Amino acid sequence: MDVFYPPENVARQRAMFERGLVIAEMPPGTDPRARHFPYRNRIIAGISAGTVVVEAAPRSGSLITARLAAEAGREVMAVPGSPLDPRAQGCNQLIRDGATLIQNARDVVEELRPMEARVRSATSPYRAEPKHLNGDDGALDVIEDLLGPSTVPVDEIIRLSGASSGALQMALLELDLAGRLGRHASGKVSLRSEA
Repeated sequence: MDVFYPPENVARQRAMFERGLVIAEMPPGTDPRARHFPYRNRIIAGISAGTVVVEAAPRSGSLITARLAAEAGREVMAVPGSPLDPRAQGCNQLIRDGATLIQNARDVVEELRPMEARVRSATSPYRAEPKHLNGDDGALDVIEDLLGPSTVPVDEIIRLSGASSGALQMALLELDLAGRLGRHASGKVSLRSEA
């Protein structure tokens, strides 16, 4: 944390110390080494609501971050590029594998906003006392309220609803049998509109 890297970022890192957040797993005085970057990528993926990959060669550290974000149930987004450009191959592969295609900043906001709105609108009694959701008929209503047309990681629904894993799976099964649940890559789900 106390070693500026790269050196031209001294002012930026100092500003982050003063007005933002600087965290590291390595003890003070540790010089930056390439082998430490995947550890950093894990922290970035873990504290972010989503990861946007703008440019990535097939063997890129950005792809490590994207994989870690997906494993943590975070949103993974990528900017497409020319299939002839090796710097775009990683992004194009992410999109092919289910990452959300991003063309501008508005796309990122739209992708993350549905979850934010559902968190704010979720009824607090259910979140305050999760024991009421375990096996309770009300679990279906709460879980359905947290779902929308955008994909959401199942783990995030458990966290937001306070439902047990079993209650969540039962609610998802009911929605699935009713033809209202969409299942997506990386353990994500969404709600289909009623026909």
